Amino acid sequence: MEELINELKGEGVLKNANVLRAFMAIDRKGFVPEELASEAYGNYPLPIGFGQTISQPFTVAFMLDLLEPKPGEKILDVGSGSGWTTALLAQSVGEKGTVCGMEIIPELVLFGQTNLAKYKFPNASIRKAGPRFGLPNEAPFDKILVSASGQSYPKELIEQLKIGGTLVIPIKGSVWKIKKVSPEKIETEKYEGFAFVPLIS
Repeated sequence: MEELINELKGEGVLKNANVLRAFMAIDRKGFVPEELASEAYGNYPLPIGFGQTISQPFTVAFMLDLLEPKPGEKILDVGSGSGWTTALLAQSVGEKGTVCGMEIIPELVLFGQTNLAKYKFPNASIRKAGPRFGLPNEAPFDKILVSASGQSYPKELIEQLKIGGTLVIPIKGSVWKIKKVSPEKIETEKYEGFAFVPLIS
């Protein structure tokens, strides 16, 4: 894991100190299928079944740098998959923060829950996604991370952000950082050159 972290730093990510500490504390090997354990520290995505992947470490680090998770924040993790991003976020927000992981595929909900349980995060959970996008009943959130690609940003998720909150989401092969400035206004930044599995809704 240390070699992977050094590689990522050399590629210009893990610039956020809080994200770097999370990468050092959370072992990616604990979130990949056992038969792929020998490839856990490769800087590329790995299949986790059901057409889904655990994302490339560079991509996760890039998105978390954009998200800037801070201690004490409440964060929604949409498309938690193997639970790796949920664990990284839980480490980032600390004991006073909360992370709600969402996954639509039942088998991956269980896989993610099992992996997350390897760490003692009292305020982090992974649950089955329901018919409504996100967790409107538990909003607002300081930050929202989406790990699968949609065709546009879901307005439902913008509504679930606090004023001043940030959504990081893949849209059509680009990573977007969307800041909610007011109930009616957002600011966006777009970063091209990524690939993701499609968002299932």
